[in-house]
Amino acid sequence: MVNYLRAYYYLRSAIKRAYWPRKKLVEFQNKRLREIIRYAYENVPFYHEKYRQAGLRPDDVRTVDDLSKLPIIRRDEVKRNLNRMISTEYDVKELRMLRTSGSTGEPLYFYISGREDELRKAKHLRANIACGQKPWHRWVVITSPIYFNQAGRLQKLLGIYAPISVSVFDDVSRQISIIERLKPDVLDGYASSLLLLTREVEKRGITTIKPKIMISGADLIDKASREYVEKVFGVPFYDQYGAAEFERLAWQCEEKSQYHIDADSVVMQFIDENEEEVAPGERGEIVCTSLINRAMPFIRYALGDVGKASEQNECPCGRNLPLMDVIEGRRDDVIVLPDGRLISAFAFIAAMYQLSFYQKIEKFRVIQRSIDYFDILIKLNNAEKVDINCLVKELTGHFRGVFNLDDKVNFNVEFVDDISLDSSGKFRIVVSKV
Repeated sequence: MVNYLRAYYYLRSAIKRAYWPRKKLVEFQNKRLREIIRYAYENVPFYHEKYRQAGLRPDDVRTVDDLSKLPIIRRDEVKRNLNRMISTEYDVKELRMLRTSGSTGEPLYFYISGREDELRKAKHLRANIACGQKPWHRWVVITSPIYFNQAGRLQKLLGIYAPISVSVFDDVSRQISIIERLKPDVLDGYASSLLLLTREVEKRGITTIKPKIMISGADLIDKASREYVEKVFGVPFYDQYGAAEFERLAWQCEEKSQYHIDADSVVMQFIDENEEEVAPGERGEIVCTSLINRAMPFIRYALGDVGKASEQNECPCGRNLPLMDVIEGRRDDVIVLPDGRLISAFAFIAAMYQLSFYQKIEKFRVIQRSIDYFDILIKLNNAEKVDINCLVKELTGHFRGVFNLDDKVNFNVEFVDDISLDSSGKFRIVVSKV
């Protein structure tokens, strides 16, 4: 059961910490890091054994800079050692079991305590409040059914920060009907779902859905798509980045530019293929350490996502949380070209926008089957008004030119009736099988 007074205290404290001087924030982060490393070593069999085998003791990690001494763990290792990753201080029957969305093919189950649940909710709300959400706002979220019923009983009764869920798997027409009835002040959800909803709203000329703000998360959305959503609804559209294992990780404030990292609850690193940290502005795999999860700690856990630490040190909003640049997607959303170049999903999305036919395309997906072979699935708005041969010729020629590819790279363009969501309810635009 949620302790609402304690949750409110966590929320107010988190909001204040965002404005702390950077030095004070770093000291706070290092203190929490030392505590969680020592706690995991003393109470979690998995970490105790792993660190002893590596010849490491808790005192070897004093600051964030020392984290590189610790081994990185990945999802498969967590799944193999699930029971050994739970703290001996907790009875697993008293913990709350959560799961990831399963977008990688198979969900990961993990555990949190009641206190950790309250801390997670507080940091989630801090991000939304920064975007302008008020306690009394009607909050509608398009999400997977596995995330339904996130609000506590009192939240629902009073209608305070109480999300109302709409299934991401419902037909867009049904989603629109439900949302029209609910009349949300805050319209939240998977980025791809909000984009599909926006296209349908614009196509039908619907004016009955009038949120005050829109918030996206869970999957990839580019700047042009965010601006399109804002144009159709006439309200600010904010993007957030999170992972089920950590809850919210980084978020856009009212400036709608860089992403503030929740550095008071997580350490986020960006690493290269040699597991060394990259410089700000360089692409790296995201590795996170939770500073609040004791029931089942995640220490140097690789999310499989790719992003960049920002070269910008300050945000005009006045918050001193460190910043990250755009999230580029999952590692298997990154395309590897024959000459070794790595191209992010955003590059392919941007290239598609430049087509003269783009307004005729409702959905598309790029699948890299091999180093020199791509399937491009396209669902058209009005197939009868499009010269298919011209579109294919323009698309393949454009991609070859933009990415400097020769004729040995093949593009198979297939026109389909629909492109499905994956099992988690997310819509992946770019997928690499390489």
